[in-house]
Amino acid sequence: MDQNLFKFDLIAEDPTTHARAGVLHTPHGDIETPIFMPVGTKANVKGIPTETVKQLGAQIVLANTYHLSMRPGEDTIAELGGLHKFMNWHGPILTDSGGFQVFSHNDAVKLTDEGVRFIVNDYDGRHVFWTPEDNMEIAMKLGSDICMQLDQCPGYPATRQYVERAVELSSMWAERCYKAHTRDDQALFGIVQGGMHLDLRLRSLRHLEECGDFPGYGIGGYSVGEDHETMFETLAPLASEYMPKHKPRYLMGVGNPTTLVRGVGVGIDMFDCVLPTRTGRMGTARKSQDLGSMLPMVPMDPEMPAIAQAKTSTTQVRMAAATSESVCLMPHLAKMDVMPAKNADANAATTHDTGEMPPQRTTAPDLRRSSDDTVPP
Repeated sequence: MDQNLFKFDLIAEDPTTHARAGVLHTPHGDIETPIFMPVGTKANVKGIPTETVKQLGAQIVLANTYHLSMRPGEDTIAELGGLHKFMNWHGPILTDSGGFQVFSHNDAVKLTDEGVRFIVNDYDGRHVFWTPEDNMEIAMKLGSDICMQLDQCPGYPATRQYVERAVELSSMWAERCYKAHTRDDQALFGIVQGGMHLDLRLRSLRHLEECGDFPGYGIGGYSVGEDHETMFETLAPLASEYMPKHKPRYLMGVGNPTTLVRGVGVGIDMFDCVLPTRTGRMGTARKSQDLGSMLPMVPMDPEMPAIAQAKTSTTQVRMAAATSESVCLMPHLAKMDVMPAKNADANAATTHDTGEMPPQRTTAPDLRRSSDDTVPP
């Protein structure tokens, strides 16, 4: 990696908390932190045109290495000029390693020190073996600005022995990824694992610092089943007391609105999550206050920018929820069904980007997804 292409400038720190503001410089533009990254799992932020993503203020988007390597394949994307041209997004892009998706296959996964063997049961059923070196080759062909090491993400709950093994494996793989990564215009971030055990988190971080000069660090293994209080018991001291000060900290797969604010407060710089786009396309409309009655007819949320509500009224939204009708909450977008507020949290439970749809609604079975939301496999 060319150090001149990737720099992180720490601009300001809040004297009363651990919140901070910075600028991460990349070959495709600067990123002001703290930043939330919209997720375009398969090189597309679902249901939102690229220009609208820009207008909404996104400075960087995320894509998924696992899904892109399965279809259309890293070689195809490389032949087409790389991920930026393929996506028609010319700002910064981050690609995760795909490890979370690989390990979500559960019984179809076999782990060794050498790598991971898995069955692609969400595509064509073939057997695939990835080493850290294979994973870096895929990442370099995709050509994102930032890529992540291959790691093992343990779920929750898990025994300490299992988490300790995941730390050991992730640490070994981090060293091999670091040695295998040779693309100058792409930054490789290491990933801190360790579950809910602070001592294992610190062991993971220490090994990353010893094995190479990573320009930034992901913090993985959170939002995998634990409640947020449990998460912050270890996340808060890890980020605020032990993480390197002059390198960006990326909390992976976490995007609940209140958690974003709290995460910034403990010193996190970068976040990603499918929650905003998933809840939006599945028919959830959020606002700062209760919708209230149908009368008087007022804007859905006066605090929301016009582009995000298209002056939709509470009356329209309540009627749509009651009659299973579709309304357009954002200009230039496909229609969206509106789901009653009581269902909003149901689809927000899984925040990590699995590439799968949330469980089918049970409280409002008659609400229809628009045919425009159907994505071909």
